[in-house]
Amino acid sequence: MVWYPLDWCYRMDIHLITPPASSSAISAAVSMDPSLSSLPLPRPDILAPDALSANTGTAEILRLPEVQAIITGDFLVLPCDLVCEVPGSALIESWMIREASFGGASDGKGERAGRRGGLGVWYNTKGEHSLKGVETDLIATTTAAAASPVTPPSGSLLPHISKLVLSMPTDTLHDIGQEKGTFPLRHSLLRAHANIKLRTGHRDAHVYLFPHWVLDFVARNERFDSISEDVVGWWVKAGWQDGLSEKLGLQDIFARRAPGHRSADEGALDGSGGLLEDEIDLGELSSTASMIEKSPTRTTARLASRVQRGSQQPSSEPLSSIPPMLSYIHPSGRLLQRVDSGALLLQTSLLLARHPPVGDVDATPLSHTQKIHPTANVAQRSTVTASDSLLAPHVSVAEKCVIKESVLAAGCAIETGARLTRCVLFDGVTVGERSVLSGCIIGKDVRIGRGSTLRDCEVQGGMTLSENSKSTVALLFLFHQTDRLASDDADCAVAAADAKNEKFMVFEGLQGDDLEDADGRHGDAGDTAGFDTV
Repeated sequence: MVWYPLDWCYRMDIHLITPPASSSAISAAVSMDPSLSSLPLPRPDILAPDALSANTGTAEILRLPEVQAIITGDFLVLPCDLVCEVPGSALIESWMIREASFGGASDGKGERAGRRGGLGVWYNTKGEHSLKGVETDLIATTTAAAASPVTPPSGSLLPHISKLVLSMPTDTLHDIGQEKGTFPLRHSLLRAHANIKLRTGHRDAHVYLFPHWVLDFVARNERFDSISEDVVGWWVKAGWQDGLSEKLGLQDIFARRAPGHRSADEGALDGSGGLLEDEIDLGELSSTASMIEKSPTRTTARLASRVQRGSQQPSSEPLSSIPPMLSYIHPSGRLLQRVDSGALLLQTSLLLARHPPVGDVDATPLSHTQKIHPTANVAQRSTVTASDSLLAPHVSVAEKCVIKESVLAAGCAIETGARLTRCVLFDGVTVGERSVLSGCIIGKDVRIGRGSTLRDCEVQGGMTLSENSKSTVALLFLFHQTDRLASDDADCAVAAADAKNEKFMVFEGLQGDDLEDADGRHGDAGDTAGFDTV
């Protein structure tokens, strides 16, 4: 999965942040795996902070000193399980049109002082290829101010960008509904945005374009654990909930003198006394100014500096408006989704297998050069549907085999008479004679005995199933790694053939969060470090 986000952003400076326990494996994969080592230079810098673990929240990652040190300007955050056909440059250009304003650099401090907003990505989980049980979010959006009176060109992402005003996981929404019997909407939200659109079938892609000041925002609020639920959720609420921006420290972050301010020692440029000097906001004069909703302000006139000498200086007031968090709502069509479960891995792999090869008129950015690699050995009396299957290098398919709508990784061996339908096989899998697999995900170096029948199963890498093994709708994994285990061994959890929808799972390191907002909403551990990178 790491190949997809790396390929997506290789034109930018990349830092792959991972727990120390995974650092050596990822470093080896980036250097030695053919699909990763073939990516263009530069290679990503792998950062493994000592304090980072698999249970570290994504917001907490941004507070780590090692991460703070490498982020010197505006930055992009994305997960390591992202599969995306939308060009990264298109998202960055849309954000730059909306938020990379001249006003951000008008005081000479550049991006560190700019009060630009952010951009997040959400995609629809409903549709032709929807799956049950996929995590979704409640998001409320309103129309964003037009970035330009000119109609965007065809294919632009700007028509799909709106302003985010509320965001929370649907699980939190259900908890609030069960506790209060209804879902309360604050009057302040409706007063600030009378026309809002609620969506409950979309999911946060965990792709964020953030200005540099977000690092200070996260550092000031140490209780923030999740970028999605805490950082973004509280940020957008501060734009309409009275007094929340002060509690979150946003006013302190944005408190600075307005552009054009002169100190008391600076003389009037025209040399005459008693002249009025108006504050000039250079950002207002720019055609690319940040599209921040500004509250009504009055222009304050002041006397020339030498007239004011000895009199009380006007105090600088913190800027009152909160930069917007924009949302790109991805329309149906091009592929964009996270792959963080077995069902999504199977669905996405089979969807990519249906893409035409590179060179075809309908090829996509994620199309493969060849559907069946030249080094793959397929017997003449076997059937492989090339239109919806992928065979990697050195795959061996014996006679009388049937492979439909499946993905076989490098080194897989399919023995005589085996049948595979809608399956994903990792490297080095061996499927015995006359075995039948349907809807299965088979881990690396698994050996399946002859005559076995598996349907809708996920098998952990390294397992060996004995001959005539049968299982339906199960997760098969080892409690203790051994060289070889039969299907009835006590150390192997295998569901019986008639055990429908039974799964064996291990839960580790579950943590909670006592952060509560004005609506009584509680945060949770949210994102984990295993899925996010900067």
